[in-house]
Amino acid sequence: MSDTTNSPAKGFLAKHALLEKSPTLLLVSSLLVVTVGGIVEIAPLFYLENTIEEVDGMRPYSPLELAGREVYIREGCYVCHSQMIRPMRDEVERYGHYSLAAESMYDHPFQWGSKRTGPDLARVGGKYSDAWHVDHLLNPQSVVPESIMPGYSHLMNNMVNAEYTADLVSTHRFVGVPYTEAMVEVAAADVLAQADPDTEAYDDLLERYPGAQIRNFDGAPGVSEMDALIAYMQMLGTLVDFSTFTPDASR
Repeated sequence: MSDTTNSPAKGFLAKHALLEKSPTLLLVSSLLVVTVGGIVEIAPLFYLENTIEEVDGMRPYSPLELAGREVYIREGCYVCHSQMIRPMRDEVERYGHYSLAAESMYDHPFQWGSKRTGPDLARVGGKYSDAWHVDHLLNPQSVVPESIMPGYSHLMNNMVNAEYTADLVSTHRFVGVPYTEAMVEVAAADVLAQADPDTEAYDDLLERYPGAQIRNFDGAPGVSEMDALIAYMQMLGTLVDFSTFTPDASR
């Protein structure tokens, strides 16, 4: 019986030994493979007008929702709560319809996440009452005893800076979010109006931001960061009517 343990490699393996013995050749070959792979992935994008399927109902955030989103990011909510429902049975049955790229098209940055200490929030809008959210943010354990989430009572005392939010809207317009000049001009007023159930700007606000929810979210005077955060969360997952949504099979 012949011993092939020490027999020289033949064919492809023999040629591969050249790469293993030459650092320069290995580096050049690696760069070549990465370049070809990159071209294959990137080149087709230059021939597509849009990589995101447009979906009815999607719109830019209202100024108050945008202010709430900034609070959400500032307080690190994304660290424990993702906003991306994957198209797997267990996730869809628990959280709802899988997430669409269009739902994040105005996000800078998006809130997809890869870790869930708490539940996914992509469809949290309308799931709980405003009062529940207030109680949950003030003392999470009062509504979810096993929660390890800290309280955020300071949000009740921090008032939203309407002028800063108007600047924020202008900045998002600069990076491509389709806010109009008129939307930017009235953004500060819209921040205050959305938290006022008696606002005279009700119809105008809804015309600019269809589906926006207008009310005193935290039940306290003034427009607090609590109002803004709840307005943002109550909007999540509510803009697209999934009972009539049909995916574009060509994408």
